[in-house]
Amino acid sequence: MSGAPRPLSLLIAALGGEGGGVLTNWIVEAAAQSGFPVQSTSIPGVAQRTGATTYYIEIFPVPASALGGRRPVLSLTPGAGDIDVMLASELLEAGRAIANGFVTAERTTLIASTHRVLATSEKLAMGDGRFDMGRLLQAVEEHARRHVLFDMAAAAEEAGSVISAVMLGALVGAGSLPLIPDAAFEAAIRAEGKSVDANLRGFAAGRDAVRAGAAAAGSAEKRRQPPAASLASLEAAAVATLPAAHDVVVEGLRRLAAFQDLAYAQLYLDRLAPIAAADRDYGAEGRLLRETARHLAVRMSFEDVIRVAQAKIDPARLARIRRDMRIGEGEPYAIVEFFKPGIEELCSILPPALAKPILAWSQRRGWLGRVYWGMEIRTTGITGYLRLKLLAKLRRWRPRSHRFHEEQAQIESWLALIAEAARRSADLALEIAECARLIKGYGETHARGLGNYYAIESRVIRPALAGRIDPAAAMDAVAAARVAALADPEGERLAQCLAEIDERAARPIAAE
Repeated sequence: MSGAPRPLSLLIAALGGEGGGVLTNWIVEAAAQSGFPVQSTSIPGVAQRTGATTYYIEIFPVPASALGGRRPVLSLTPGAGDIDVMLASELLEAGRAIANGFVTAERTTLIASTHRVLATSEKLAMGDGRFDMGRLLQAVEEHARRHVLFDMAAAAEEAGSVISAVMLGALVGAGSLPLIPDAAFEAAIRAEGKSVDANLRGFAAGRDAVRAGAAAAGSAEKRRQPPAASLASLEAAAVATLPAAHDVVVEGLRRLAAFQDLAYAQLYLDRLAPIAAADRDYGAEGRLLRETARHLAVRMSFEDVIRVAQAKIDPARLARIRRDMRIGEGEPYAIVEFFKPGIEELCSILPPALAKPILAWSQRRGWLGRVYWGMEIRTTGITGYLRLKLLAKLRRWRPRSHRFHEEQAQIESWLALIAEAARRSADLALEIAECARLIKGYGETHARGLGNYYAIESRVIRPALAGRIDPAAAMDAVAAARVAALADPEGERLAQCLAEIDERAARPIAAE
């Protein structure tokens, strides 16, 4: 076989029960049906989460029909530095493969799921024993020639499938086996004959997520992108374009897709792009991106009456109440929700053109913050449940509501301040990002928090960005004001803190 092409080597690491053996069989069957010589072996793991079972496959890239009766010699075991494709069903297993020398920058494409299944040593730790995700991702960046990372467990759950099928789709979507057509893998799944429809859905989900993620990474500089095909493909795009905070961003995407839709989750990614650039350009080392991503996800999933209605009739909440109250099956019970909406809450779901004049008229009459309507709604009854169900159904209307427009304008203003502050001081930008903690809830709670934030913005943040306060002093001032606001919701400690900040800022002017 002197001068013959080199076999293509694949190493798979999968945990017990994840179908690593089935995945191997699919690949072997597809290669064999396509006419390529193929061989596989497996090495069992030791115990649950002390090491995965590994499966090794070699495929000779020349059809058997073209070999003139000769047969290639294929290896039974993987060799360090000799792996073309490494597949890992969990991120720490990718780290193990790197540590064992199976992933090299000259040769290996690493395809791995970013979700975590904690190892035994992580669970036994007295404190937080979880392995540092940042170190794992850095190792991936340094050692793999190419990497494809996304949450395959979430993609499998979304598709109603299993992770092994998603892994197969990711392998195909990454173009790692270009000689074998997609149809051959689909035929292998059908030939196996078990859960065929579910496995085909998982295969398609993994393949499409990788291809959509690659397209998103290639056009990351664009401010607006069309909505991704699925949540899994959005997550793949997050891992590809925002690796320093991908775990936070993925959770944010899931939260916002559930809150509104995929287009809204895509907007979340778009808004983080300039923050990621500022983090990189001004040496924030990922801190600014992570904190902004975390707070932005919360701010974009703001508490409005639609979200409250969704939460009140959530089947999981009703089941939890039954469990906590120890209500037996078939026993009668009642849940009564107490509401006290004001004019602001009622106007929040109206279109801006209608809400603004009503709010202005109510403000002139002194009704805002004073007029409320008490309600008792029995959600275990048909009438009460349907009232909240109808309100929850207004989710599609939300982007046209007054509250939505107000929130988006406030979010854009906050993000602009963070980006502008980063040019002066990454630490100051981080403190401004943390000020989002003040804005939460709805009704009076939201109004107080927003008022406290605006007080800090007008008297500390904007003067600092205008150069009237030194960045280091401004950073301490913003932090102190934020702590004071959180310690006293009524705003008395904040007022005192801001007065002291104003006094300190006035001293150099008076001296001059």
